[in-house]
Amino acid sequence: MSTPTMTISPTAKPSDPARRPQQASLTSIFRPKTVALIGATENEGSVGRTVLRNLFATPFGGTIYPVNPKRPNVLGIKAYPSVKDIPEQVDLAVIVTPASSVPGIVGQCADAGVRGVVVISAGFKELGPSGAALETQVLAEARRGNMRLIGPNCLGVMNAVSGMNATFAKGIAKPGHVAFLSQSGALLTAILDWSHREQVGFSSFVSAGSMLDVSWGDLIDYFGDDPHTKAILIYMESIGDARSFLSAARQVALTKPIIVIKPGRTEQAAKAAASHTGSLTGGDDVIDAAFRRCGVLRVNNIADLFYMAEVLSKQPRPRGPKLTIVTNAGGPGVLATDALIGGKGELAPISPATLDQLNAFLPGPWSHNNPIDVLGDASAERYAKTLEIAAKDPQTDGLLVVLTPQDMTDPTKTAEALQKYAKISEPYPKPVLASWMGGPDVAAGEDILNRAGIPTFPYPDTAARVFTDMWRYSYNLKGLYETPTLPVNDRDTGPDRKTAEALISAVRAEKRTLLTEFESKALLTSYGIPTVQTIIAKTSAEAVGAAAKVNYPVVLKLHSLTITHKTDVGGVKLNLADSAAVERAFAEIQQSVTAKVGATAFDGVTVQPMIRTSDAYELILGSSLDPQFGPVLLFGTGGQLVEVFKDRSLGLPPLNATLARRMMEQTKIYGALKGVRGRKPVDQALLEQTLVRFSQLVAEQRWIKEIDINPLSVSADRIVALDARVVLHEPGVNEADLPKLAIRPYPVQYVHGFTTKDGTLTSIRPIRPEDEPLLVRFHSRLSERSVRMRYFAPLMLDLRTDHDRLTRVCFNDYDREIALVVDYIDPTSHQREIAGVARLSKIPNKAHAELSVLISDTMQNRGLGMELAKSLLKIAREEKLTKVSAEMLSENLDMQRVFEKLGFTLTSPADEQTVRAELELK
Repeated sequence: MSTPTMTISPTAKPSDPARRPQQASLTSIFRPKTVALIGATENEGSVGRTVLRNLFATPFGGTIYPVNPKRPNVLGIKAYPSVKDIPEQVDLAVIVTPASSVPGIVGQCADAGVRGVVVISAGFKELGPSGAALETQVLAEARRGNMRLIGPNCLGVMNAVSGMNATFAKGIAKPGHVAFLSQSGALLTAILDWSHREQVGFSSFVSAGSMLDVSWGDLIDYFGDDPHTKAILIYMESIGDARSFLSAARQVALTKPIIVIKPGRTEQAAKAAASHTGSLTGGDDVIDAAFRRCGVLRVNNIADLFYMAEVLSKQPRPRGPKLTIVTNAGGPGVLATDALIGGKGELAPISPATLDQLNAFLPGPWSHNNPIDVLGDASAERYAKTLEIAAKDPQTDGLLVVLTPQDMTDPTKTAEALQKYAKISEPYPKPVLASWMGGPDVAAGEDILNRAGIPTFPYPDTAARVFTDMWRYSYNLKGLYETPTLPVNDRDTGPDRKTAEALISAVRAEKRTLLTEFESKALLTSYGIPTVQTIIAKTSAEAVGAAAKVNYPVVLKLHSLTITHKTDVGGVKLNLADSAAVERAFAEIQQSVTAKVGATAFDGVTVQPMIRTSDAYELILGSSLDPQFGPVLLFGTGGQLVEVFKDRSLGLPPLNATLARRMMEQTKIYGALKGVRGRKPVDQALLEQTLVRFSQLVAEQRWIKEIDINPLSVSADRIVALDARVVLHEPGVNEADLPKLAIRPYPVQYVHGFTTKDGTLTSIRPIRPEDEPLLVRFHSRLSERSVRMRYFAPLMLDLRTDHDRLTRVCFNDYDREIALVVDYIDPTSHQREIAGVARLSKIPNKAHAELSVLISDTMQNRGLGMELAKSLLKIAREEKLTKVSAEMLSENLDMQRVFEKLGFTLTSPADEQTVRAELELK
């Protein structure tokens, strides 16, 4: 059988197999051909009049229909009693009528087949329960008509490129390449007014309002595909659908910067939970962690929104945090340095070779260090030569040129001399920023630099801060798409999920929420997290016997079904050297617990070997719930003073090795873990995998509400959980009500084995980021025919091994697409290889998906194509999709027969070069 192959989507370019299907559902809102304004009026100062004037003020190539049941015309334009009376199909309905009328009007739009609605009207949930009830009715009508809806309580939307202005703002934005999305209509109008003065252009303005239907994820999806948009700026007051936002942002951020300003950096709104983790997570830090996880850059003020949009559109992202500053004055260089270090950037060291070159032509009194002070009499030529030499230094990641207007310095000529350095490419691309300090004297130079593509800033500390923001953005993206290392153990070693589930079920059957320490450690062990040997002892004699088994010295800890923190009730005794000490400790624990909380809280003790921790670090690893993002992970310095030090980082499960390392790098303790003052470094790879396994436990065992490992003892030769605490959800909670993970975990339910026709044992499973090296080998061995059959065109060798392309293949967002791989052990090389790849790409906002399959040449004719197609159809049904389609070359007859056997309907388009297969799922 020839290679089974189809395109990913009917709109994808054949040479771009990883492209997501085009989102067309919002096109009717942002590029309508017909617009109905429902509530159009002639009343001065009314929203209906202003929106109507705005729609007519800038022709956008569409037809406008005023709707007013009481007037035959509005402002001399023929009006219609209702949307159903309009003589042609309406793409967009803009509603400005009172809130009470909106549900009925949206229902009329649904009946008339309107595709998109913008509800500007206010008076909904912001007024209380009655308004919220109206919203429920509005959404039901929109869903009935399969319409998308923006609002309510919004300013409207405008497409500055086409000229469509469906807002009640004053005027329309200047055309440009930035989409500005805002939950604040007032802020949007202020930015619009500012943009007119500063001549800043936009592709679109969107007032999101209450976001009843269209979410941040929908908008990011749309503008991610919009060819006129190069950057997306967001003023966000609430996250809304967290999973949708993270999913869309992660998809788009790699190709278009998404920059967010979100107010509300306040103290934690909720009281600390009983767990250590609960007291250290929550609030605004979780938002930061979520943004890092999806590649979004968060800034603190409005000016930085536009600074970052500008620099990221003009300059490459830095590869590292090291900046070289070239200045003609010491003071501005110091200010820039302070801002750089404060933003966690670094001054680039000057290499000996660079120092020699600078010494050869700079005056003797130059700074001989970074910042490179070229002195107040610096000419344009001196600036240019310094910049050229500094840019070639491999130790620098970016450059900032600072100029102060002095009698001997010509700002205009200097700017002209620096134009050619706007695009530095050797030894690799580096951003170049400038600060031309002053007023009218530097204006011409600033203009020259800006037009050349070198962004300028009025102050050097601002420029340095922008560089650190650029690095932070680059760092987040790198972590997001860096290929993680394989697990320390064999790649197929997985958790003992059955044991974990049985343990949790047994505790829940007893109507308990708190796992004992023994149960908690058993749970950790089932996920491959090492724990110290633990034996339960109900009596003093049992404790002595257990101590003999684990060997002295030992630790006794309270065993209780109800006590949360053992140290608070005198429930921990350390370094017990003999049986007498064990007996004494048992009695003291029992007496202390009885005195403080009652005898019923004492259920015995656990006996554990005393772990020597003199050369070890105490860490904490935990998880608690966030109301928006669900389970949140914590890593940091542990021990009894964990809340005092508050050295921690947050992340969202699940993790891979790269993301685990990113969490570790954000803490102060990480520097010590790499080795300090004679201590050997810890096994970083093993610690990364411990975090990965812990995140897997949190992601898969959803009945867990809170979990702490404190301390997690880590040294050069050992990682072991010394204590653990697990709290489950209350007995009255239903499984359907359990918090949803913000990021969908690896779908283990779709893993299964398959034996090919010739008896080869294979594993069919969802793809993982760690598979990139295997996928490189897979592509490198494909014949040109197989490539053409899959991609409809030749695929250059560098594209087969290109990391940026392969990240889109391997780093699946399982809510959007599920790729399956077939792996097996090659009998010749004894290496694990990929034999085939199949992909189910969901079409946004529809229960449809596109299917594609590719089998390696050496593994064809063994039944893998049929098995992968059947597996994807089974997944499609489980994902509640209603339709699957595929496209293949007309010459691919064998694959056509496969799809016919599976019940697909095959049709040939007019070009007769391809065949389309479609299947309605039941």
